[in-house]
Order: sequence, then structure tokens, then C-alpha cells
Amino acid sequence: MSKRRVAYYYDGDVGSFTYGLGHPMKPHRIRITHDLVSAYDMLDKMHILRPKRASPEAMTSFHTDEYVHFLNRVTPETAEQLTYHGTRFLMGEDNPAFEGVFDFCTISAGGSICAAQRISSGAVDIAINWAGGLHHAKKREASGFCYINDIVLGILELLRTYSRVLYIDIDCHHGDGVEEAFYTTDRVMTCSFHKFGEYFPGTGTQDDCGRGKGKGYAVNVPLKDGLTDEAFKSIFEPIVSKCMQVFAPSVVVLQCGADSLAGDKLGCFNITMHGHAHCVQFLRKQNIPLILLGGGGYTIKNVARVWTYETACALGIEDTIDEKLPWNEYFEWFGPRYRLEVPENNMEDLNVRDGSLDKVRTTALEQLGALPGPPSVGMHDVPRESLGQHLGYWDDGDENSRNELDERLAQYSRLVYNLQEEEESDESDDTDPYQWESDDDSADRRRRHRTRMSILTNKHVDVDPDGHPGRKGRRRFFRSDTQWDETYKRALARSANPEAFGLRTVGIMDIPGAMERGGRAGSIIEGDMNIDDEWEDNTSL
Repeated sequence: MSKRRVAYYYDGDVGSFTYGLGHPMKPHRIRITHDLVSAYDMLDKMHILRPKRASPEAMTSFHTDEYVHFLNRVTPETAEQLTYHGTRFLMGEDNPAFEGVFDFCTISAGGSICAAQRISSGAVDIAINWAGGLHHAKKREASGFCYINDIVLGILELLRTYSRVLYIDIDCHHGDGVEEAFYTTDRVMTCSFHKFGEYFPGTGTQDDCGRGKGKGYAVNVPLKDGLTDEAFKSIFEPIVSKCMQVFAPSVVVLQCGADSLAGDKLGCFNITMHGHAHCVQFLRKQNIPLILLGGGGYTIKNVARVWTYETACALGIEDTIDEKLPWNEYFEWFGPRYRLEVPENNMEDLNVRDGSLDKVRTTALEQLGALPGPPSVGMHDVPRESLGQHLGYWDDGDENSRNELDERLAQYSRLVYNLQEEEESDESDDTDPYQWESDDDSADRRRRHRTRMSILTNKHVDVDPDGHPGRKGRRRFFRSDTQWDETYKRALARSANPEAFGLRTVGIMDIPGAMERGGRAGSIIEGDMNIDDEWEDNTSL
């Protein structure tokens, strides 16, 4: 293989975080991988860089301001309050508010953004960030162990320089967060190979192929249990080759989720280390810029093995390294064989048994064949600094450069924008991107409960513990017991302790205080007054 310039991003603090006792996601796996890469003497063959940590402003290029602000201040002690009892931002048990969660996000996102900048500058041909690849995170909430979608942030950085980006996902789970972010654009083609059928996140059928300008540019390859190396290669190569042909990407981003390996705790494929790394080898031969990211992977020793081997593939030295593991700090973890290998097991390949693999391949190739060709993009000069920096208003590194009035004006602008957005969303009939369940749709379609699929159990979990029905089938960030009284032209609120009087009582609500509390009832300004027992629980400001 020809020589490639490789940049390797690693922050030594990344292995110090923990999702909590018993949680399957272990950030420490990245440190183990780095130690094994070092033991194989690969570090002196690459540009070893510590990434600049992503700032909150950089994260808001995709995520909402309120979500990034939430991550920046949430702690295990305040999580219950800030998530409104688990109904906002962090829902279910998949994404705990562990200590240092925001710092962990800055490392993951910073590595992918720096990798994209390094590729865009032309300094390297391949960039690696094993701390990245967290593909489930959404615009305003965490999902599937992922808090900040570093992949989307990295691709947005690439789009400043490159006209077209191809994203390939070989994680066992569907890359729903990345697909959702670029579902309506033709500048990013997403191609995901994943398990489908009663499996998290429950998305990724071949009918999901994009919308608007992005129609046809979201490619999904749903697979079944027991996928082997041979079957994977027979579907990966033709589909990716067709993507390269019809899309002509300027750069490729490969998410190397290791939970598609045989023997993974949450995976269900039967792919060996060599079958997984074949994807890296295949894309390296295409001679276009390549970014390698981490992702899932919950059998830690196998994750370290495959990412170490794929680092060697990026360098083109995979044929020269010894399969017998060299001594390293975690050597005893790799027993009893102490070899650089992930063998297959005796799982049956259901994709071959029922012939579904051929149908999926044919459908995907037909979808790609229907595309008109590489979309043209009008490119412009890339600004090297923000507008505020150019005009001399502030420096992103100076937190004190903005005065108090700037902050207040920005906060007010966001409030007005969000209110306008809510009005538009209530009036529109667009499909809700969230999944809902109803006990009896025919009886009352308005009484629906929000659910999320758990990556731990692959079952839908009700994330609305109060059991309140949704309004118009849409999310409500603020829940309140406040009601507007047309007679008195005042906001009425349920008393803090109505049971003490044996009846339901209300009073005048402190409106500014209610806004600070997110719409929850609080102090009562005036005296109580009786109201009809037919009080509607599902009321809001």
C-alpha cells in the first residue's frame, strides 16, 4: 500500500470518565486502545495531536442553545430537576447525567472537529478520533449513550471546504442522529449498515431514503442476526462502490462502531476483526480523504483490538504487525489467548438463510442507480473567522469580552425565536419526528404518550411518567397546572396543597416566577377560590 499521512487525535483525560457502575459504555476503552497502539510502536508513524476541546458555541452549530447550556450545568444531583423528572434532554436510563459529562462531550466533539479541520487544510490524508462516532445524539436531546453528535459537527466543518461528504456507518445500530441531521440535503450522503427488527433505535428501513433535495441520499442497509465476514463483504463493497460512483464524494467519514463484532455484549453480528477492518482497507484504496471515528462497542478487549488493528490499516502496516500482543499496561485483560484477533462464533447467519441479503442489496443499488449523478454545489471562499471576530466585537476565547447587555439581548432574541417556532409547529401538519404510542387511537387520538426505545433493552419506554396526554401530538417542554380565566382575565393556578381543604383550589399565579420555574406552579399571590371539579389536568401556559 502507498504511504498515507495520518493524524491521530487523543486526549489523555478521556479514559477518566465513567457513565456509572454497571453501565455498558466505558470511555476507558479509548485509553486501552491508545495504550495498545503505543505498544505496537505506531505513534511515531503518525501525527499525534491532542484536540482542542469544543466550545459551547461550536456545539451550537448543530445542537440547540438550551440543550448545550443544560449539558454544561447538569450534575448527578441536579439531573432530576433540570430534566423535569426525566422528560426533557435525558430520557430513560440510557444516558445518565454522570460527573463531568460536558467535559467528556468537549473531548469527543473537539476531536472530530479538529480532524475535519486537519483534513480540510490538506495537512493529512487520514484523520483518526476513536473518542468520536457518537451517532445517536439528536439536536436537542441525548440518545443511545450519545450526548453530543460529534459526527454532525465534524461534517458541518467539512462542508465549509468540501462540496460533498459521504458518511458510512458500520455500527450494529442505525446511525439515526446523523441521518436525521442531513435528511433533506444532497451535500451529505449517509449510508448505514445495521441490524433492524426490534432493535434500537428502531429506524433505518430502506423506505427511509431522504426528503426534498435529499431524497435518495440516505441509504439504509437493514440486516439480520449472525452477519458473517463473507456476507458483509458481499454487500458492503458493491453498495459503497456505487455510492462513490454516483455521489463522487470529496471526503469520506467512516464510523467504525465495534459493536458489530462477534461476541459484543449488545451486538448481534458475527463479524471478525479482519472483516470489520476490511471496510477501512477498502476505503483507504479509494485515495480520497478519510476520517475514522469510533462509536459503539461494549466488549472492551475486542474494541481495543479492532481499533488498534484499524489504526494499522490506516498506516498500511497491518501485514507487518505481530498477532501476539506486546506487553502493555492492560495485557492481562486480553487473556487467555493474548492475540490480536476477534474470532467468529457459531451464530447462524439469518441473512443468508432466507435470502434477504440479496433483496436488500438489490433495493439499495436500485435506489442509488436512480440518482441523477453527483449534485453540483456553488462554492465560495471559506471565512477563517466569525463575523463578530472580523468586526472586532469579541474574541471567542475571551469569556468576558461580551458585556451584560449583549447577553441579555441574545437571550431575548432566542426567547422570541423559540416562541415563533412553537407557533409555527402548532399550525403545521408535518410528521412528528418523535415516536408516540396510544392505548386507543380510534377512541382518542389526542391522548398519546411519548416513548423512546432503550438501547439497553431494545424496548419502548414511556418517558412521560405523569401520564399526561400530549397536545396535538407534539412535545411540550413546559408542563403547568396554570389555566387562563376569561372572566377575571387572570392566570389561575392550582393550590400547592388542595387536599388540605378537601377540594381543588386555585389562586393568582406569579407569572414571572412561573416562567423562571419553567411553567410549574409556585407561590400564590391572592386568595384561593373554588372552581369546578372538571379541572383539566392537561393545561399549560
